[in-house]
Amino acid sequence: MAFDSIEGVFNAFTKMKVLIIGDSMVDTYTYGEVHRVSPEAPVPILQAQKTEHRLGGAANVALNIQALGAHPILCTLAGADPEADLLIQLLEQQRISAAQVVKSDERVTTVKHRVLSGSQHLLRIDRETERSLTAVERSLLTAIIEPLISEVDLILLQDYDKGCLSKELIQWIIRAAQECSVPVVVDPKKKNFLTYQGVSLFKPNLSEMKTGLGLEALSLDESSLADGATLLSGKIQFDQLLLTLSGEGVYYYSDAVSGKLPAHLRSISDVSGAGDTVISIAGLCCALNLPLLFTAELANLGGGIVCEYPGVMPIDPIRLLGEAQSNELVLAQLK
Repeated sequence: MAFDSIEGVFNAFTKMKVLIIGDSMVDTYTYGEVHRVSPEAPVPILQAQKTEHRLGGAANVALNIQALGAHPILCTLAGADPEADLLIQLLEQQRISAAQVVKSDERVTTVKHRVLSGSQHLLRIDRETERSLTAVERSLLTAIIEPLISEVDLILLQDYDKGCLSKELIQWIIRAAQECSVPVVVDPKKKNFLTYQGVSLFKPNLSEMKTGLGLEALSLDESSLADGATLLSGKIQFDQLLLTLSGEGVYYYSDAVSGKLPAHLRSISDVSGAGDTVISIAGLCCALNLPLLFTAELANLGGGIVCEYPGVMPIDPIRLLGEAQSNELVLAQLK
């Protein structure tokens, strides 16, 4: 599909339906002030003032997909606990269906609880299950996913190593999607890194790439990144690679093009959730068969924007559109 404007791309996003499968979580933030040290132990006492709950992981990807104008369908696994009820409540508040949230009494709902004094991050408390799916859980998920595959324009797998995506489930999803000619894009983690054979777009970060390939010598040098991409392409089949480099930008790779894009100069507040935004933008662009360099440019912009806000936040589509319209590099890659 050819586009002659950024507005045309964003308008095309609104016509897309995206199935997001993966690990969801509740991101909780307790804010307060510290004025003294505890007499019981050498630790600060936080005078708590407020607590916020936000959607994280695959649920934050669903928020990003929604913010970009597309229709998200979230399929995820949670515990049979009050935190799952909170996850569902947060989804419903955002008008995202919770009908595909599978509850299991074999696990807990993932919660990342951050404690902050002003802008200072004091502590994070994680509550999670990391073991893989049981046969019953996999059966419940496949029963939900199977009828949806042929109805969507894109499948996005968001893996945080919390157990929703097992090797068997991943391989089944990719085969079923290929039969329906539906592109699959992946934000991988370390455990299943080499399981994603035959995907349309693969988006690890540098740490995941190093661990997944056993290549600790991988550096930010473009020739080193090219060697890593070549090595990866020999181990798993993919059409496009988008490697996020944190504050150093992104590296893109396919049979046709490759290169490194620097990060845009910004005032960084929090990098949490930036990868969710990058994969959301890249996935929609991939499903529209847009040039990889355009995809990388737009995703790089979006990932940087969300880092300017504290906590896990979805992309502001108006700001992304505005920055894309004024960025000559983005416009040049579209035409």
